[in-house]
Amino acid sequence: MLVHLSVRDVVLIDQLELEFDDGLCALTGETGAGKSILLDALGLVLGRRADVSLVRKGAKGAAVAATFQFLLGHPALTFVEQMGIEAEGEIVIRRTINLEGRSRGFVNDQPVTVAFLADLGSLLVEVHGQNDRLGLLDQSVHREVLDVAGDHGDLCAKVKSAYQHWIHAKRNLDAARELAHDGRLQEEALRKDLSELEVLAPEPGEEEELTGLRSLLKESSSIAESLAVARAQLGDGEGNSIEVRLATARRAIDATAGVSGGYLDELLQSLDRLSIELSETLALMESVGGKLDADPQRLSEVEERLFLLRELAIKHTVTMDDLKDVQIRLKNELRKIGSVDQRVEEGEANVKGSEARLSNLISKLHAARTRTGQKLALGVMREVHDLKMEGVNFNASIQELPKEQWSENGGDKITFEVSTAPGLAPGPLYKVASGGELSRFMLALRVVIAASAPIKTLVFDEIDSGIGGAVADSVGQRLSRLAGNVQVLVVTHQPQIAVQARRHFKVFKDVHEGRAVTGVEQLTAGGCIEEIARMLAGEMITDEARAAAKRLMHEAQ
Repeated sequence: MLVHLSVRDVVLIDQLELEFDDGLCALTGETGAGKSILLDALGLVLGRRADVSLVRKGAKGAAVAATFQFLLGHPALTFVEQMGIEAEGEIVIRRTINLEGRSRGFVNDQPVTVAFLADLGSLLVEVHGQNDRLGLLDQSVHREVLDVAGDHGDLCAKVKSAYQHWIHAKRNLDAARELAHDGRLQEEALRKDLSELEVLAPEPGEEEELTGLRSLLKESSSIAESLAVARAQLGDGEGNSIEVRLATARRAIDATAGVSGGYLDELLQSLDRLSIELSETLALMESVGGKLDADPQRLSEVEERLFLLRELAIKHTVTMDDLKDVQIRLKNELRKIGSVDQRVEEGEANVKGSEARLSNLISKLHAARTRTGQKLALGVMREVHDLKMEGVNFNASIQELPKEQWSENGGDKITFEVSTAPGLAPGPLYKVASGGELSRFMLALRVVIAASAPIKTLVFDEIDSGIGGAVADSVGQRLSRLAGNVQVLVVTHQPQIAVQARRHFKVFKDVHEGRAVTGVEQLTAGGCIEEIARMLAGEMITDEARAAAKRLMHEAQ
C-alpha cells in the first residue's frame, strides 16, 4: 500500500509530505483547490507522461516520491527483484522533471525507464477516473480476475501443463517430419554411395598390396629377365644343374655316413636343408614368373582398381583403409532413415493424445469459467442496483477460441462487457465512456471480487459525479467495505462518502507572496466535523450544519 507521498514544485504545490494508512482515505476540498494536482503527481511515479507544464512556475524542476510497503510475496516485490533491485518489503519510486521536459525515474535509488515505471505502477495502483484506463479497464487482466474469483487455480495449472506437453509433442513431431523429409532427399545419394562401395568391396591394407603388385607388373620384363638368368644359373633340371649336383653330393656323403661314427650326420642335415630351400626357391621363381605371364591385362586391372579406390577415398575425405568404415556408416544412416518414419508415426500419435487431453481440460475450464462469469455478473448487477444505476448491465463474455489460438491460459477470450442504457448492446469496458457512472460501476465490480482480485491501492476520482443523498451514502458504504481488503483513496465532494474515511485530507488553495499555493492537511476529529459541515452547507457553516456533520460521522462509525 501507499504509505508516503512527497511532492515538490508540481504546478501549485511547493512542498507536501503526506502519510497514508490502510483502509479508506478521503481527499476533499473546494473545486479548484488542487485535488487533481495530487493525482497528477501520483501519476508521475506510476509512469504517466511527464510534461514540463507540471513544473511549478519559477522552479528549476519538479520531483515526486512515493513509498509503498507490502507483505513478502507481493507481485510488485517479485517484479523489481527480477530486475536486480533489492526491495525487502518496501519500494520507493522517485520521478523528476526538468525545465526541458526531460524526466528521470528511480526505484529504490536504481535508475529505471519510464516503461518500467508504468509496468510497476500497474501492479501498485489502480486508478478509476475520467482519463484512466488502468486496472479492470485493461482487458488483459479479465481472465486472471475471473479465474481467481472462481478459484480455478488447480484447473488452470493442469491446462498449462497439458498445453506445454502438447506444444512439446508438436515440436518433436515437426522435428521428426523434417528429419524424414531430409532423409528421403538423402536416401538416394546414400544408396548410390553405398552401392559403389559394395561393388568394390574395399579391405584395409589393400592399398599397400595393390601398390606393390602394380610395381611388380610394371617391371615384368626386367623381372622376367632376372628370373631367366637365375634359373640358368641354378639349372633347369638337367644333369649339370645345382639341384642334380646337390643330390649327387648328398649320396656320396650318405654312402660313408654309416661308418663315420656320426661325424657326417650334421653335414647330411645341412645338405637336406639346402635341398629343401633350393626347391622352395625354384618354386617361388615359378610362382612369380606365373604372375607375370598368366594375364597380360592384370596390370591395367590393378591400376584401375587402385584408381577407383583412391577416387572414393577422396570423395569421402578418408584414407583408402577407412573406406570399409564409410561403408558401415552409410548402412547405419540408411537404417536411421528407415527408423525416422516410425518416429513420425509415434510423434503423430503423441500429438493426438496430448491434444485430446488438453481439449478435455480446456472444455472443463471453459465450463467453470462460464459458471463463474454468471455468478460474477449477478453479483455486479446486485451492487449497481443498490447504487441506483438503472439500465446498466454487466456481462462476462467468454468466447471459445479455435485450436490455433489456444495458449497455456486455455482456449477462451474473456472480456468484461457493460451497457449503460436499456437496449444498448454490451461493449468492452475500455470502450465505455468514462466518468462518475463508470467509476461507480468499477466500484461495484471491485466490491464483488474484493477478496480474490490482485492487491493494489485503488484510487476513485469523480465517483460521486451526479449523485447525492442515499446513493452517495451507498457508495460510501461500499468504499468502506472495499477498504477492508485493500487501501482505497477517494476524491469526493460528497459528505456521505467522506465520513466513511479512516483518514481525511483537506486540499486547499492559499496565497503566499502574491501567488496561489495548494496545500493539504490531515484533519483531526474536529477538523473533520468542520469540513463535513462545509460540504453540507457551503461557505456559511452553521451550528445546524455542524450538528448534521456530527450525526453523519456517528452513523458512519
